[in-house]
Amino acid sequence: MTAIPFTLKAKNILAEIPQEFTNEKFDDFWLQIRNDYKLKPDYINLENGYFSMMAQPVLNKYLDDVRLINTEASYYMRTIQFENKKKINDRLANLLGCSPEELIITRNTTESLDTVISGIDWKEGDEVIMAEQDYGSMLDMFKQQSKRYGLVQKIVSVPLDPKTDEEIVDLYEKSITPKTRLIMICHMINITGHILPVKKICDMAHAKGVEVMVDGAHAVAHIDFKISELNCDYYGSSLHKWLGTPMGAGILFIRKEKIKTHWPIYGEFGFEETDVRKLNHTGTHPVSTDIAIHHAIDYHEKIGIKRKEDRLRFLQTYWTGKAKKIKKVYINTPADPARSCGIANVGIEGVKPADLSKILLEKYKVWTVAIDTANVHGVRITPHVYTTTAELDLFLKALAEIAQG
Repeated sequence: MTAIPFTLKAKNILAEIPQEFTNEKFDDFWLQIRNDYKLKPDYINLENGYFSMMAQPVLNKYLDDVRLINTEASYYMRTIQFENKKKINDRLANLLGCSPEELIITRNTTESLDTVISGIDWKEGDEVIMAEQDYGSMLDMFKQQSKRYGLVQKIVSVPLDPKTDEEIVDLYEKSITPKTRLIMICHMINITGHILPVKKICDMAHAKGVEVMVDGAHAVAHIDFKISELNCDYYGSSLHKWLGTPMGAGILFIRKEKIKTHWPIYGEFGFEETDVRKLNHTGTHPVSTDIAIHHAIDYHEKIGIKRKEDRLRFLQTYWTGKAKKIKKVYINTPADPARSCGIANVGIEGVKPADLSKILLEKYKVWTVAIDTANVHGVRITPHVYTTTAELDLFLKALAEIAQG
């Protein structure tokens, strides 16, 4: 994608939305939520999936914590740092539906899943099953393990619009052999928004003696679930996406019985082999980020996960339902609303994804991200709780005009 200036011509793009494109009664609750975010008026942000800004109430408390810790300095680090982290870890475990003894706070999903991948005692010829639609950094980590230990990668391709859960389960099951040790799956595929039937895959894999690691980067605080209900062995996620923490906050869940044999990335002999904290020795880090998780959970619970999930799914199905009717426009996300939530991907016949993203920003002031890989060719659209249907209608108007040429 051609580089563009970071700051566009300052203007209130929403002020240009014609009255006929403003058709939602934006009730008082969601209006208050929208007012809690400081939005740039230069463009409509439909790329919240990478990093979603903190709501102002969370940001303000976070900045207060940064100042406090800067004042207390080593006193904080040597006294209540660990007590605070434990309280936050316990609260996260309650939110996610797992034991605090199976959870650690990390910096992001990549660190979490790399901790799993690098901590398994691989043997030459061991097989791992994954999908080409999985996150690139995770695929790269397995490539590294393949070079180092002789690990064998078996890569499947997840269909864009499956008709049944069994279609997905069978895809992974057919790749299992006696040498298969692990299956990596996405809870929600980041480039399409496709929600996979995690529990069914885990149940199938466990029946064959295979472990499952779940990339949940986009699922936490986006859809309503509990880790304990998934039956997975490992689960990693980022909290700076849909929970709204500062960058540098993530989680890793490891099933209790897997901890003892798992190698830490960094040397750690201060904890027992069965203590998950042995995997969390990352040295000095910005502890104010940990505290901000507490504020983000407060804000998240103010909305409520069910109401949040419903809102995000409504926004996605609102625009995809209309986009499907535009000639030459195609959707790279399952048609069944239950198989996706806030994330979806759209393309236009004859228009390269990078060009589509560029035109949307430079001509229509709509910020997206181009995806052109793993059988997915379009732009990813990720509205957030502050997004209005008026903004989505302006985006739809842009799609229609671009498709017409």
